[in-house]
Amino acid sequence: MAAYLLRRLWQMVPTLLGVVLLVFALFKFFGGDPAEIMGGLNATPAQIEAIRDQLGLNEPWWVQLGIFLQQIATFDWGRSWATQEPVSQLFASRLPATLTVMAPILLLDTLLAIPIALGVAYVRGSLTDRVLMVVTTVALSISFLVYVIVGQYLFGFQLGWFPVQGWSDSTWTNLTTYVPLPALLAVLVGVSPQTRLYRSFFLDELGQDYVRTARAKGLPEGRVLFGHVLRNAMIPILTNVALALPGIFVGSFLIEVFFSIPGLGREVLLAVNRSDYPVIQAVTIYLALLTMLINLATDLLYKAVDPRVVLR
Repeated sequence: MAAYLLRRLWQMVPTLLGVVLLVFALFKFFGGDPAEIMGGLNATPAQIEAIRDQLGLNEPWWVQLGIFLQQIATFDWGRSWATQEPVSQLFASRLPATLTVMAPILLLDTLLAIPIALGVAYVRGSLTDRVLMVVTTVALSISFLVYVIVGQYLFGFQLGWFPVQGWSDSTWTNLTTYVPLPALLAVLVGVSPQTRLYRSFFLDELGQDYVRTARAKGLPEGRVLFGHVLRNAMIPILTNVALALPGIFVGSFLIEVFFSIPGLGREVLLAVNRSDYPVIQAVTIYLALLTMLINLATDLLYKAVDPRVVLR
């Protein structure tokens, strides 16, 4: 296990280096001139040249690449061009709000979709199965923006159950007051594709020979479903959850913008609109590294879920 872990960590180095070089090349050779963006339309050539000297843009590209690598190694991304706030501080201040919203959404999506999918897979072809598949198909066909608008109007303005917008410094207040409405709407959207996907996983396992053998031995249906079918379907389920995990740490700009949540997703959207290159570059590298670490953790979980998995 230790040798596998060290080998995978070592393999991340060239992958991350490739991402770094790609990001640097895209912003250096294909993006707009940062000095002109920061200077604005009314900046004089002298002012633009001063900004270029201040940012080190007049240095050769290999010197700029060295500075970029140094920033990544030291986790010092400099300051946001728009707000002059240190990028590392921006991450630290925005990430808690994003996690407060996104973590419950992913948890509820998974905890609701698994038993629902297992239940409809068990009664495949029944009226319940058909009705639920129609409902999930309709839910998938509606844009999340429609859910947000209708949900805010109905639950916020008409019924008054939840505040439409707002945030506080108290995590408990946020979880009990401001998170329920966006979480409810996101789960209504997210549980439908998860249910359909997990249903296909369970149907595939229910058709295997080991299920017929377990039933032939007289095992209770509950043990067959939860002890055999669910456990063998956990590997593709873990893979799907791992694909969604990076979104927890990046956030959803739709949720954060429409519900006025000061999270990382809204900050990324603002950075794109402002052409705030330091923030965009930092988020890109941060997301790439986070994705690789989550994939590694998922591979280790495969072994815990199914001892037959060999890590090589």
